[in-house]
Parts: sequence; structure tokens; C-alpha cells
Amino acid sequence: MNAEISTAWDKIQSMINGFIALLPNIVLGLIVFILFLFIASRIKILVKRLTRNRRSARNLGLVLGRLAQGLTILIGLFIALSIVIPTFRAGDLIQLLGISGVAIGFAFRDILQNFLAGILILLTEPFQIDDQIVFKGFEGTVENIETRATTIRTYDGRRIVIPNSELFTNSVTVNTAFENRRLEYDVGIGYGDDIDHAKQLMLDAMLSVNEVLKDPVPDVLVMELAESTVNIRVRWWVHPPRRADNLISRDKVITAIKKTLVANGIDLPFPTQQILFHDQTEETDGNRSRQREGWPSGKGEVPKPRRISDSLRLLAQAHSSQDNNGKVDSQTNEQ
Repeated sequence: MNAEISTAWDKIQSMINGFIALLPNIVLGLIVFILFLFIASRIKILVKRLTRNRRSARNLGLVLGRLAQGLTILIGLFIALSIVIPTFRAGDLIQLLGISGVAIGFAFRDILQNFLAGILILLTEPFQIDDQIVFKGFEGTVENIETRATTIRTYDGRRIVIPNSELFTNSVTVNTAFENRRLEYDVGIGYGDDIDHAKQLMLDAMLSVNEVLKDPVPDVLVMELAESTVNIRVRWWVHPPRRADNLISRDKVITAIKKTLVANGIDLPFPTQQILFHDQTEETDGNRSRQREGWPSGKGEVPKPRRISDSLRLLAQAHSSQDNNGKVDSQTNEQ
């Protein structure tokens, strides 16, 4: 029993002595690794600073900065391990990583997929930082593009984190991809109004708004003969194409159009329905060639509408006639 305890104690002392002997190497290795961490962060900042003022190279700077940082940290790890363990060789670690690469690939498939997608997004630049994008049900300004995910800030002050693999394999709308953006709005006027006059008024109203670009010029198009209105679409261009500028221009354009149309007597009708009863609406009941199904009438002869009192009188006469016929039939049966 004493021999076993003595043997265990000797092993513990041997381990302690070995740790004490390696302690200077461990401290030196930690110092070297921390130094490489600092160098890696400085390299990343330097690359980002060189590409900060170049919008076209900003994403490439992010990629190169992160790759340089990762490579510097990996080199520092190899050197630190070589100091702590003199028998360690970088080839041994590379061989170990190669053997376990398949297992790591399956275990971290989603992470690696997002990482590769992030690298491709940063290199191909379908959108950039500060762009305003729409992805599925999310819309906002791109805050950051990382190797794992992209973060966007919504217009109501929320942050959305989207995996890069989703962005790379699905459609993304980039609202700020170009300098100008076209907006549109449908305005309904009455059927009795002059379309050409209304179109010119709308065009003048849009041109009076400072936010509306004169080149490309705004335009006005008739789009639909709806149930209650003639729908006219107004289209105009704004610069820059950001969300706040779009809302400001839309507010001013719609306000100017409404005021201009109302001031010039153009009707802005709300949805209405007209119910016509055949053979009960006009003095020409029974004459199908002269009856109309809607308004306005045009330039021809207009049948006069029957007054409600006349319709009620005819309805009462019909009921009275039916009652009289019923009484006559009953008296005949009694006889």
C-alpha cells in the first residue's frame, strides 16, 4: 500500500516539475499569441482604413481585412504552440485537421455555408453597407456584412440578422442600387371630367414640387376605366432614392395634385353604385332601344327619369288592381 502511494506521489511530483519546467515556455507562448492578436487587429483596421473612402472597394477591404486577421492569428497560434511544445510541428496540426475535416464539415455545415456565402457576397457586392434592401418580409438599411450573417436596421428602429446563405440563394431588392428611383400613384377622376385637362393639371402639380426631378420628366397615363372613376397614374423620379426622400416627395406630390384638381373643379369621386330597375326607371319603359344602363348620357336625346312618386303611384295601382280582381273572383264563386 505504501509503495503504491509512493509511486502515485512520484508521478504527481513529476507532473508538477514538468509543468514548472514548461511554465516559462507557456508564459512566453501566451505573450507571443497576444502579440499576434494585437498585430492581427491592427492589420484589419489598416486594410479597412485604406478602403474606407472607396465605396466600390469597401466590401473587398472587409474580406481582405478579415482574411489577413485570421491568417495572422493562425500563424501566431502555430508559433505559440511551437514555443510551449518544442516537439510540436505545424505539419502535425495540418495533418490532424485534414483527417478530421470531413467530420468538421458535417458538424458545422450551416456555419461553413454561411461563411462561404458571406465571402461571396463581400466579393461580388450585390449590395453594400448603407444600401437599403428588401428581403422577403424585411426592409431596412444594411448595417454590417459579416462572414456569418448580414444585419439590417429597419425603418422603425429594429435590427434584423439574416444568415448569408439565405441572402445569397434568394432574391433581394436593392432600393438604392441606382442614383434615381421612380415612384407612382393612381388618382381617380370623375367620368364627366375632361381627361386631357386633368392630366395637364396633374403634370403641372408634380413639376411644382422641388423634390421631383425634371430629367427624367414625370408623366401621366390613363390606366383604367373603373366602376366609379377614371384612374390616372402619375409617375415621377426622385434623387436620392432613399426611403425618407421617397416619403417626402410622395407627400408633397399627392398634396399638390389634390389641391390643384379641387381648385380647378375636377371631381375626385368615392366609390358609388347605381341600381337601375328595367321598365321602372324612365318614361320610355318598354322601348329597349332608348333605355340606358349607365351615366352620363352623351349628346343624344336623353329619356327623362321617372319620378319616385310616379313609380309609387304605379305600384299602388298594381296592388289595387290585384285586390279588385281578387274580390271579383270571390263574388263569382259565391254566386
